[in-house]
Amino acid sequence: MQHHLARRGFLGAAAALGAAALTGPLAAGTAHAAGPGGRWPTGFPLPKGFQPEGVAIGHSPFAYFGSLADGSVYRVSLATGEGGIIHEGLGFERSTVGLKIDRSERRLFLAGGWSREIRVVDARTGALLRDFTGLGAENTMVNDVVLTPGAAWFTDSFQPRLYRLAIDRTGEPAHEITTLPLTGDWTQGPDFTANGIERTPDGQALLVVNVHQDGGTLLRVDPRTGTARTVDLGGLKIPNGDGMLLLGRDLYIVQQAVNQIDVVRLDAAGTRGTPIARITDPDRFRVPTTAAVWGDRIYLPNARFGLDPDPTVADYDVVSVPRV
Repeated sequence: MQHHLARRGFLGAAAALGAAALTGPLAAGTAHAAGPGGRWPTGFPLPKGFQPEGVAIGHSPFAYFGSLADGSVYRVSLATGEGGIIHEGLGFERSTVGLKIDRSERRLFLAGGWSREIRVVDARTGALLRDFTGLGAENTMVNDVVLTPGAAWFTDSFQPRLYRLAIDRTGEPAHEITTLPLTGDWTQGPDFTANGIERTPDGQALLVVNVHQDGGTLLRVDPRTGTARTVDLGGLKIPNGDGMLLLGRDLYIVQQAVNQIDVVRLDAAGTRGTPIARITDPDRFRVPTTAAVWGDRIYLPNARFGLDPDPTVADYDVVSVPRV
């Protein structure tokens, strides 16, 4: 999430309420029918005051959304647009920002924002399985997460580091978090810096958005050493870069504050990319933050940062757009 908008969203709610290397290539998203006769909803509401930020979709047609307000998780059927809270969250200031679901669709990995937490939740029952607290420094914000075959990786928006939660062959997460300092080309800003995180198409490295550096940059991070190298995006700047979605070699970069998605075609190693499309929807985009795919559509929650005087009673929704 972008720094000034993120602060306004969180502070508005507060006022209202008082290294192992990665292995294996990343396959392209599996194609599914859009639903009988293409009649599945292309958008749907979320609970009033929910304050969404992250989205996750697994192999089944269900989406999961995290709440900035209290960390709860909402599960919705993409076929009907109907859903409900599956995880009640841990309360005010215990947000869920980014989230991902594992391949077995048994576990959700949650980034806890300014609560400096990483949580693992049972995707079926909503039970809290792991809760790692006190991460980083006093101003740490655990923002986004990506899953690889051996770990869940999390960004820290105010510290030049990534957090790694190891995952064994059965999918079971470890009982401790390790830290990977970012070096090389990485430039840490005086304020909000790191945002979204993804894998490279060949699965050998990580891609991290740096909204401060050189007007908004994508960096490729070696997961063994933390060495970061600037990705050549053909002149594209991403100062509003938030969540990312990699489908084959096409990287969707959500630029939230300007209500657009930039699509970049990467080389296999993720060292350079060519912009191939820009997706906008002025009638429906209201500061979308992150993206997930089902079939031929990309789903995005509208976070509405800065648009509502009282986020706790605002109307939130999810929109979808066709894949490029």
